[in-house]
Amino acid sequence: MRNDPRASPTGFPFKVASLPGTLSEPGVFDRRPRLCDLGYLRTPYVRPGGAIGYRCPAEPVDAYVRKGRPAEEAEGRQCLCNGLTAAIGLGQHRADGYHEPALLTLGQDLGFLDGLPDDHSAADVVDHLLRGAPA
Repeated sequence: MRNDPRASPTGFPFKVASLPGTLSEPGVFDRRPRLCDLGYLRTPYVRPGGAIGYRCPAEPVDAYVRKGRPAEEAEGRQCLCNGLTAAIGLGQHRADGYHEPALLTLGQDLGFLDGLPDDHSAADVVDHLLRGAPA
């Protein structure tokens, strides 16, 4: 697990869980096409002529720059929208065979994981937490 101040397109520090096959691995991240097609974290801006446009530093860099921002702001940004939806089993599957990899996050306190096997599922975590919850 690592704090990644560049991962989030919003600029909020994001704690990335290091797991094989996820966007936490540089190779997986490097193979992912840069795109922002869900757009949940886009930022509105005023386009020339007064219309409202949207941009995201996780979109293709040339598109981001065309929308008035410097390329440096896009460096290292990850698409949280696609990565987090993939983490809950709703990742996009594109016609060209591409499957969106997951991006997982954790908080500081991992004590709730004590007693769980390494290969636990989300359902295992919920069951574990409910068993330990006071009545």
